[in-house]
Amino acid sequence: MSIAEIKKNAEAKMAKSIEAFKNELQKIRTGRAHPGILDQVQVDYYGSMLPISQVANVTLVDARTISVQPWEKTMAKPIEKAIRESDLGLNPSAMGDLIRVPMPALTEERRRDLTKVVRHAGEDAKVAVRNVRRDANDHAKKLLKDKLITEDEERRSIDEVQKLTDRTITELDKLIQAKEADIMAV
Repeated sequence: MSIAEIKKNAEAKMAKSIEAFKNELQKIRTGRAHPGILDQVQVDYYGSMLPISQVANVTLVDARTISVQPWEKTMAKPIEKAIRESDLGLNPSAMGDLIRVPMPALTEERRRDLTKVVRHAGEDAKVAVRNVRRDANDHAKKLLKDKLITEDEERRSIDEVQKLTDRTITELDKLIQAKEADIMAV
């Protein structure tokens, strides 16, 4: 493995860490509605557990209401039950075959708790990025030990990986701050 491959590998893994963190942030509920909040809710569809988005259209009615339109009328009750039983704290109401999911306003205490959850998830993402840095640096040190690269090349590789790590952590910090601002907005 060359230095360029080490750097490219580290960059790809750090990008995956950012994507995983963004997906984690989407699961954290803010005061506003967004269709992605129902992505992890599974509904029983003829014996198979499927995400709601695979058995219904999920759209926004307004800033605080999600509309779920099942593709089959018989799925309205199971979808409503799945949303109610999820750990999201939502209370859907069925109107014929249309399910409306109003987003309750968050209390100040709940907002503070959610910002702590965001910070914790952000710290986990930063740890993952630092682990990628450590692995990349270990590879460079192994190449030096095997005399495949010079000390200067090893030093340059470590510096480049550190710059990449710093950029990635800065990006994670921006995502954390944006999500906290979104949660704290009333």
